[in-house]
Amino acid sequence: MDNSDPFNLAANLDLRRQQHLFRQPKIIASPQGARVQCGGRELRSFCSNDYLGMANHPQVIDAFKQGLDQYGVGSGASHLVCGHSDAHQALEAKLAEVTGRERALLFSTGYMANIGTITALLGKGDCVYEDKLNHASLLDGGLSSGASFKRYHHNDVSRLETLLQKELLLQKEKASTNRQLIVTDTVFSMDGDIAPLQGLSDVAKQYNAWLMVDDAHGFGCLGKGGSGVLNSLALSQEDVPVYMATLGKAIGASGAFVAGSTALIETLIQFARTYIYTTAMPPALAAATLESIRIVQQDDWRREKLNHLIRRFRLGAKQLSLPLMDSNTAIQPLVVGDANKALAISESLWKKGFWVTAIRPPTVPKGSARLRITLNSLHQEQDVDALLDAVSTSFKAV
Repeated sequence: MDNSDPFNLAANLDLRRQQHLFRQPKIIASPQGARVQCGGRELRSFCSNDYLGMANHPQVIDAFKQGLDQYGVGSGASHLVCGHSDAHQALEAKLAEVTGRERALLFSTGYMANIGTITALLGKGDCVYEDKLNHASLLDGGLSSGASFKRYHHNDVSRLETLLQKELLLQKEKASTNRQLIVTDTVFSMDGDIAPLQGLSDVAKQYNAWLMVDDAHGFGCLGKGGSGVLNSLALSQEDVPVYMATLGKAIGASGAFVAGSTALIETLIQFARTYIYTTAMPPALAAATLESIRIVQQDDWRREKLNHLIRRFRLGAKQLSLPLMDSNTAIQPLVVGDANKALAISESLWKKGFWVTAIRPPTVPKGSARLRITLNSLHQEQDVDALLDAVSTSFKAV
């Protein structure tokens, strides 16, 4: 053993490289958009979560600049010390209004929102039920909570109900009760499909459990005015008591929020450690985010164009017999299987001027490496058609 590396870090990294699972960031030198500058080249980007093209919107940039003039750069402290500005307060009020919830609470990141919420609501003796394909932050939140952690097969409401029935019998035997929380993504980030939310809500009510959803990839894109998946399904605060979404995807900014009842939000303020013990997001960013949400609400054309491009891409992929997963959202995964092959196709596309990320284990299950193609409203039809041609050629060549 190398005494200078007792944890064998170098060996583990070498193994990861040999397995074609090593990851490293590429450095871009331009704003996000349909085209980006990276490595001295212009690339058509099909890997960003900026689904509505808001990250470089001129009005949002102006709102950020005005916020900087008014508030400066940093917030100075956590929300509960002196970091909560009127810009934060206005954004929280707007988010509650948009989602149809009583209150909303800002978090610095989606990861912190999920960890903080689950650990604030659950503890030892409670139960959390999670979809096997949930985002890592949801899984980590469940594991960190100390609650009994149970996972059900992807989108399998029947399997979830079986787990809830077993827990109900155990509670009767012990003459005890506990808190039960069902947790799911709405739009799954690597598959692009949507959870059976009505069924999950019905089962949650039947077994006296709460349902928590992460709408990171639905908020802004789905529902009236981009108000999210729950709005598109007419699911209320009673149906889904805990609603979380991020602000760094379709909204084009950064941060996250949780929306729900006043009792829920006050509970998070008191007990969510990732809210209490971190510096608040810059107030200028809150001001810019508020402007972005206003634009997203009124610009229905962004969602209409995105949906048009999704349909065009899917039709083209079908005609080319590409292995496209079943998704009607902006996330369009092409399953490759082998991690090395997925990397090779991604690199081939890069050489042709297309940035498409190869997603490999452990982000996705072993044997399901894929190209995660994401569309946005700034793409044009010719961009989509050119991508389809390039993907088809690269698939055949590798």
